[in-house]
Amino acid sequence: MESDTSSNLENLKLSNKLEDDIITLRLLELTDVDDFMEWFGDDNVSKFCSWDTFKSKEDAISYVVDVAIPHPWFKAICLNGKPIGTISVSPFHGTNKCRGELGYVIASKYWGKGIATKAVKMAVSAIFVDWPHLERLEALVDVDNPGSQRVLEKAGFKKEGVLRKYYLLKGKTKDIVMFSILSSD
Repeated sequence: MESDTSSNLENLKLSNKLEDDIITLRLLELTDVDDFMEWFGDDNVSKFCSWDTFKSKEDAISYVVDVAIPHPWFKAICLNGKPIGTISVSPFHGTNKCRGELGYVIASKYWGKGIATKAVKMAVSAIFVDWPHLERLEALVDVDNPGSQRVLEKAGFKKEGVLRKYYLLKGKTKDIVMFSILSSD
């Protein structure tokens, strides 16, 4: 009982403290790799992601160098300057260049604190300025991930519906929920 009270008190302190904390987005750097491992090395975080949990710092370095740094819009989500997650927008091409796909992850110890919602709102505000040709931003969420669905709803995305057997995740065909927000929203 005492540890439950202590844990709840710690969560309350963190929750109250977040009002004074600063959430920013910035480019991910190679020097962030130790922080990066906090979420990319967490099975709870990778559970709904296309990538497998990173097991080594070398794998994380390769990902940052080969994927994150050359990506056209890939940012670190920082809490008081410390990276605690990432957020990205992947562009579509050709006749679909008016659309982009949003993706985000944060370390599990920061879940439920409003950080992801604020980061998504910041990314939406920035991407429609950075990419003026973009008219629609989409996000695909596993039907079994209600926390991420709630993040998008709170950030102003509209739930468009469930797409059945839409993608393969870790060997299983999964249903997803499609969300979108328009530049005119």
